[in-house]
Amino acid sequence: MAEFAPRGTGPVGIGFVGVGVISDTYLENLNSFPDVEVLILGDLLTDRAASQAQKHGIPASGTTADVLAHPGVELVVNLTVPAVHVEISSQAISAGKHVWSEKPIGIDRASARALLDQADAAGLRLGIAPDTVLGPGIQSAKRAIERGDIGRPLFAQTSMQYQGPEVFHPNPAFLFAHGAGPLFDMGPYYFTMLVSILGPVAAVAALGLKATEQREILVGPDAGKTFPVEVPSSINVLASFEHGAQSQSLLSFDSPLRRQGFVEISGTEGTIVLPDPNMFTGRTAITRPFSHRGSDPGITAGAEQPWEDVAEEGVVVGRGLGVLDMARAIRSGRPHRATGELGYHVLDTMVSAQESAARGEFIAVESTVEKIEAVPVDFDPFARTL
Repeated sequence: MAEFAPRGTGPVGIGFVGVGVISDTYLENLNSFPDVEVLILGDLLTDRAASQAQKHGIPASGTTADVLAHPGVELVVNLTVPAVHVEISSQAISAGKHVWSEKPIGIDRASARALLDQADAAGLRLGIAPDTVLGPGIQSAKRAIERGDIGRPLFAQTSMQYQGPEVFHPNPAFLFAHGAGPLFDMGPYYFTMLVSILGPVAAVAALGLKATEQREILVGPDAGKTFPVEVPSSINVLASFEHGAQSQSLLSFDSPLRRQGFVEISGTEGTIVLPDPNMFTGRTAITRPFSHRGSDPGITAGAEQPWEDVAEEGVVVGRGLGVLDMARAIRSGRPHRATGELGYHVLDTMVSAQESAARGEFIAVESTVEKIEAVPVDFDPFARTL
């Protein structure tokens, strides 16, 4: 992990590149954190940037170039589409800015690795979404597992399945293009969570399919139009982890049955049910093995197993939490948590799964990542600390 010296004082200046649908929640949260200050919004559609700036009380707007040239911007929030994540992040680093990028870090290993090398050479930080993993929901579960509440983790099961984003998104074609699909769109939430808790992935095997070659837009002004499906719209992934655990994950845009946020991790002393990794909060609970010889009369009688709730600790906010963690890390010189190396390892895992689905064999995941430290229980986004 790169080492950084403390840098600057006071709130960290923020600029946005890309102000699409997801920008609202980022802006609402970042505007409420005293340790950061959003100074300018940029977008290919400058009228949209101006509208968002007016809506959220941001003092300036313009183009990407305007954001990168702004002298007060220390950290650029990159909310562009996945296909240009690396391009925009690289431009920001060249301009001397730290970068927080929406997931994934990029859509191929080579350009993402080059981006990490560029940031390291410049002494700048990369942060990669999702930051949901930093929320109190997943963090409370992570602390429970780290203190041994389920013993040694053995295996995990996750599922994210529903009809697909065309049911709510007015322009869903990019979510079925190369670099997207359920694997790259939703996979980062699940694999980032698994890596944060179980450690680095060592190898994967996967099977993928397309339900159809064309999809239909269901909402918005273009409803009824069709678009091509370029990648598997369903994929099953088996993973083995460096520390010995295993997982199986279903990611699907083809299921009439909606099941999102299903996460279970079983260990030698219990099974823990975790919150949806696309959310910042949610129930965590543990069920224990039957402690006596013979069968469990509760299970054989069909009774529900007893559950122990795990107390959720921490302040619940939303997207932007990772940006704030980076901002405070910049000022203090400590490592931030949602690092570029973590984002790259998750990308490497997903690309390996994609290759496995195409080739029908296990694929070794060559990258690794250092242990991700838990967020302190007393981390308060609304405190002024800088």
